[in-house]
Amino acid sequence: MARSFFARLAGLALALAVAPDRAAPPADVQPAPTVAPGRTAPPPAQRTNISLWHGFRRHHLSVSGRLAFVVDPDSTAEGAPWIWRATFWGFSPEVDVALLSEGFHVGYVETEDMYGSPRALAIWDEFYLVATGAHGLSKKPILEGTSRGGLYAYRWAEAHPEQVSAILGDAPVCDFRSWPKGRSGAGSPADWSALKKEYGFASEEEALRFADNPVDRLAPLARAHVLLVHVYGEADTVVPPAENTLLVAERYRALGGRIALFPKPGVGHVHGLRDTGPLLEQLRGAARRPGAEP
Repeated sequence: MARSFFARLAGLALALAVAPDRAAPPADVQPAPTVAPGRTAPPPAQRTNISLWHGFRRHHLSVSGRLAFVVDPDSTAEGAPWIWRATFWGFSPEVDVALLSEGFHVGYVETEDMYGSPRALAIWDEFYLVATGAHGLSKKPILEGTSRGGLYAYRWAEAHPEQVSAILGDAPVCDFRSWPKGRSGAGSPADWSALKKEYGFASEEEALRFADNPVDRLAPLARAHVLLVHVYGEADTVVPPAENTLLVAERYRALGGRIALFPKPGVGHVHGLRDTGPLLEQLRGAARRPGAEP
C-alpha cells in the first residue's frame, strides 16, 4: 500500500461532526409493509457528540471527514459484538434495534453513493480502526448490506475475510452488472454512469470486465468460514435474485461455505422481514463463534 495504516491513521480527520440522519432512501430502496489486519496499536480516542437513537446512546464521529456513528447498548454483551451497517442509516432498523437490546453495538460510516469503490473501502478501513480501537468493539463485526449496500459489505469482507463474522444481506446487490447496469432487471442508468466514474473505469467495456464483484470473490469468505444470511423477495425485478442472492448461494455452497436464505414469496424489492427471530439466531451464533471477540 502507498501509505501504512499508521500514516493513514495520523491523517484521520477527528473533528467534531453532528449531522442529521439521512432522509428517505434512494428509489432503489422501498420500506417493508408493516483494516486493518495486523494492526496492533489502536487509534487515539476522539471527541464525540452524543444523542439518542431508538433510546440508545449514539456517538457522532467524523472519520476521514465523513459522518460516522457508534451506537451503544445499555449493557455490552460478552465480546463487544457489533453490526456494521453499510448504507441507508436508520432505514428499516428492526434488526439493528433488536441486536442493540441484546448487547450488540451498531456502527456506520457514511459512504453513500460510492458503490463499494476502492475509495469507499479505504474509509471503511479507517472506521474499522476507530470502532475496534477507541470504542473497543469486536475485531469481527457482522456486516449489513441493504440493496446497493451489498457491494460495500461484500467487497470489504472479501478484502478482510478474517475481520468478519457474518454478512447480512437484505436484497443485496452482489454484481453491479446486474444493478445498476441492468441485465434481466431495468437497472439505473444514472447510477451506472455514477458508478463507472466513481471506480475510474475508462470505458463501458472495462467496467463489464471487472472481476472483483461480490459474486466473483467468495472463496476468501468460505475459507474464513464467514456466515452469509440473505433476505430477498422472490419477485424482485430491481435486484433479481437469480443474478445476486441465488447465484451467491450456489457458488458459496460449492465452495463449502454456509449461507442461510430467507425468501419472501411474491415480494419484490421490499426490505425487512416480518419474523426476524430465526435470522437473529443465525447472527447471534456467528457472533459467538470462537475468534469473534476483541
